[in-house]
This record gives sequence, C-alpha cells and structure tokens, in this order.
Amino acid sequence: MEKERRDNHNLLALNMVASAHSRLANLQRHFQTSDNVGKDGLNGGNVKISPEVAEALSRGDAVVALESTIISHGMPYPQNLETAKEVEAIVRNNGAVPATIAILDGIPCVGLTTKELERLANLGTKAQKTARRDIAYLVASRGNGATTVSATMFFASMVGIPVFVTGGIGGVHRHGEQTMDISSDLTELGKKQVSTSF
Repeated sequence: MEKERRDNHNLLALNMVASAHSRLANLQRHFQTSDNVGKDGLNGGNVKISPEVAEALSRGDAVVALESTIISHGMPYPQNLETAKEVEAIVRNNGAVPATIAILDGIPCVGLTTKELERLANLGTKAQKTARRDIAYLVASRGNGATTVSATMFFASMVGIPVFVTGGIGGVHRHGEQTMDISSDLTELGKKQVSTSF
C-alpha cells in the first residue's frame, strides 16, 4: 500500500514537471531574439521592438534598457511623462539609444514611442506593476504592464541589450526571513548577463 502511494506520488510529480516544461517551451516560442524584426516591429516572437532600437541593435550601437514602473507607479502625471522623456534625452545625449520597456495590450514593447510613453504615463497605477513572474499573465490577458527591474532585465537580455539603468531595485523586505518577501529583482540580477546601473 505504501509503495503504491509513493508510486502514485512520483507519477504525479513527473506529470507536473512534464506539464511545466511543456508550458515553458510553449511560452519560449513567443519570446525570441530580435534577429527577424519585421516592418511592424514584431520579431515573430510577439515582442515589439521599436525600429530605432532594432536598427541600433543590428548596427551594434549602444542601447540602454529602461524600466517603466517609475513612469506608472513612481510619480503622478504629467511629472512622470516629463521625467521619462528627460531620462531618454540623457541616454541620447550620451550617445546611446533608449529602450524603455513595457507591456501594452499584452504585447511586450522594447523601445516605446512618445505616444506609448504618454499612454503609460496616463495609465499610471492602472498599469500592472510587472515582475518577471507576471509576464505570462499580462500577455495572455492582453493587459498593460509597467516593467520592474526583473521583467526589464528579462526582455533586455532576450533581445540582446547588455546595459540597463534603473533608479533602484527591490531587495529582501523587513522580516524577510519569516515572510520570504524577497524581490524577484535579486534573482534576475543573478541570472542575466545585463550590466545594471543605478
């Protein structure tokens, strides 16, 4: 009886692992590098890369990824929009192309247009604060999300942007040893080969 229970438990565990691998493989098909960027900015993997960012990456020019949570959750409109434009201008003035990253209508966008920046700024906290773990949900539900450090690094790494700038990262929250409230930013910093500047 005990052996049968263990066998059933092991079979269930194997099925769960197989199911998880299948879901991850399916999700991976939607996220590819920017090698095949079309005229619409989509790279066949349902990640929209702005023409400016795609051209800069193909030429090997400097591109700097920027998170977007600061736009939606960091300050009120219109200060958030003005700040986002100022940060992008600083990147440009230093010889690089800015690539602000967000998810709009379920489509991950690498490099926002002025209109998309304005939309995100107006959405404010109606845009979901999006960590890496939230990406699949937002894509599937066609939602709007402002990327945190972990999600921004995920997309930057995916399309080949080696540098990322942020105002700060999440960490281990007070009493984290009891609550396990630990930011996914830390995990992503340990996984991705993206230089992060604060």
